[in-house]
Amino acid sequence: MDLTKGTGEEKIKRSKKMMLWFAIISMGMMFAGITSAYIVSRNRPDWINDFQLPSSFLWSTVVILLSSICMYAVKPLMIKGKRTNATVMLLLTFILGALFIGLQFHGFKQILAEGYYFTGSASSINTTFVYLIVVAHIVHVAAGLIVLSILIYNHFKQRYKVGQMLGLELGATFWHFVDVLWIVLFLFLYFIR
Repeated sequence: MDLTKGTGEEKIKRSKKMMLWFAIISMGMMFAGITSAYIVSRNRPDWINDFQLPSSFLWSTVVILLSSICMYAVKPLMIKGKRTNATVMLLLTFILGALFIGLQFHGFKQILAEGYYFTGSASSINTTFVYLIVVAHIVHVAAGLIVLSILIYNHFKQRYKVGQMLGLELGATFWHFVDVLWIVLFLFLYFIR
């Protein structure tokens, strides 16, 4: 496919999608670097082998998966002209995203209650990595919530129509990325100890 051919609108659409994918690849590389450092650090003598992830992290995984399902339903509902249902799904996606962040912070409280700290003399390398990975992901979810806010605003302004859903598609792609990223990170932290 020749990326230089097509109308100006088609070129802009392709370039926006390409820029999003470059950003996603960059974010993926950042997390690959952090998880690689985690793996290398497992050989340290101060590594805690029996550290357990808090239950809130499991529940937040369920919540983020549900948010992705809700987001996946939006475009087909828009195409069918079911704007009210699409509105409900967008709002549910946002609410579930916010709940995800709340559960992550609750997970931090659970870690602290177990006597594991993130920094300082009472910290361990395990909890420092968990904190780094989770906080870095929370930042991306917060960015996703900003994207969702823009999608919801544009939806209420009726800017998305059949054939004009690029913003919705880009937002959904980013949201699904942060959702899948968390599932991968959760499984990584759960199984790689």
